[in-house]
Amino acid sequence: MYRYDQYDHQIVKERIAQYRDQVRRRLSDELAEDEFRILRLQNGLYMQRHAYMLRVAVPYGLLSSAQMRMFGHIARKYDRGYGHFTTRQNIQFNWINLEETPDILTELASVEMHAIQTSGNCIRNTTSDELAGVAADEIVDPRPYAEIIREWSTFHPEFAYLPRKFKIAISGAKEDRAATAVHDIGLHVIKNEQGEIGFRVMVGGGMGRTPILGSEICAFLPWQHVMTYLEAILRVYNQYGRRDNIYKARIKILVKAIGIEEYRRQVEQEWLDIKDGPGTVTEEELHRVAAFFTSPEYETLSADNADFEAKKADDKAFNNWLKRNVKAHKVPGYAAVVLSCKKTGVPPGDATAEQLDFMAYLSDRYSFGELRVTHEQNVVLADVKVSDLYTVWQEAKAHGLATPNIGLLTDMICCPGGDFCSLANAKSIPIAEAIAERFDNLDFQHDIGDIELNISGCINACGHHHVGNIGILGVDKDGAEWYQVSIGGAQGNESSIGKIIGPSFSAHQMPTVIERLLQVYVRDRIEDERFIDTARRIGVAPFKEHVYATPIKVAHPKGEDAYA
Repeated sequence: MYRYDQYDHQIVKERIAQYRDQVRRRLSDELAEDEFRILRLQNGLYMQRHAYMLRVAVPYGLLSSAQMRMFGHIARKYDRGYGHFTTRQNIQFNWINLEETPDILTELASVEMHAIQTSGNCIRNTTSDELAGVAADEIVDPRPYAEIIREWSTFHPEFAYLPRKFKIAISGAKEDRAATAVHDIGLHVIKNEQGEIGFRVMVGGGMGRTPILGSEICAFLPWQHVMTYLEAILRVYNQYGRRDNIYKARIKILVKAIGIEEYRRQVEQEWLDIKDGPGTVTEEELHRVAAFFTSPEYETLSADNADFEAKKADDKAFNNWLKRNVKAHKVPGYAAVVLSCKKTGVPPGDATAEQLDFMAYLSDRYSFGELRVTHEQNVVLADVKVSDLYTVWQEAKAHGLATPNIGLLTDMICCPGGDFCSLANAKSIPIAEAIAERFDNLDFQHDIGDIELNISGCINACGHHHVGNIGILGVDKDGAEWYQVSIGGAQGNESSIGKIIGPSFSAHQMPTVIERLLQVYVRDRIEDERFIDTARRIGVAPFKEHVYATPIKVAHPKGEDAYA
């Protein structure tokens, strides 16, 4: 993985010193909160409902065991004993004291981490495939390109004050596991007919108030020109993106307003001046960065493992975990393991200090000391020997990290919502917990099969509800918390935006609403058809009709039953 050079160390050290003085001046009232706000946001510090929240950058989701162990230390020393993994592959700490934040940043720097550009109208953390470098369907490892983008974008003076935040995702495999279609820029590695490597470039995707799938701006961009082309896209956006209205400031609004053809024309015109300039990626530069992502020292392992096969055949629970939480690896005898942060009763994406330490131990013991955070808020051990899977499963299970639900109903994406976030209209975590409790039967979940349920507490869509097969959005209705439901959203190669099924529901109704949606799916699916395929085939109408056919009887908070 990438290691800091002298410039990284110097930049981070100077930023911490600068920020420490800013905090001192805020605590002594030399700086008013309005003056301090922009300064703290540049260092990843938000003010939420009850306390400050610190968001730490995890570039393209890749972590060393030492960095994960540092997260456990911060959770234990400075927070309330846990951290929260986000949909940008970062981690948040929700109960931070302002006066301690410079010390936290100093401790992060000791393991080559920071919180720069996790907030503000700048280029945010570039996200990527959590199986990058090991995926069986990989075309090219996208991590060197993600690192080049990181080095280029950090403190880029021209793009430090964009009209709005800017998000880039990159995928290097046949299957898009980075949700590139719903990013400001989506990069997907492809090969042309001559076998040359390049990128299919999408622009203007995003969620929030106006969910839009990105439009193709370039069908094949040679890899050497990726940085200059990104710069041209950003220059056009920086010049013409709206700054008078925060809700219409994203690049997707500009692309929609002038059309993809005109946007492409302006980008191509801008690109002509810089295409072959200093920003061109050379073979030498690519090899320099790629050297940080060389494969570990894999052993030559036998394909025959009688002990593993016996355990797989004899232990149903182990076999279920293998089916859901273990992914194919490009090297024979190895597998990628997804540690589930979605145990029933725990907010999705949360991990305790003990679990963070334990994941670091697992990576040291079984996976060459590296881990990856997924944008679905789980953690991956990318290089586990097949012969070690049974032991890893047993140890992970003992620490609450082996729920066999990856890709299933309870593997929900969920933002912190109204329990923490001051922007939220409604709580997300209690809805996730209520649904998880209602459908905690793993046999039922395995029978239902692949389904993505995403929950956001407000229209900003941090929970990616627009691309959930079932999406739940918290809304404010006369000061009360209600929930709007959509179906038919999806990420990946066949991305789509979900459609709202009808009027919103109360919190107490939500588990029954999900139950009724699943009843329609089970009734109308064809053989092993996935929920998303059934929804696309039959449309919204049958789901809507069944959900609203009769009032939903719920347990009233005061004890009596009531029809809501």
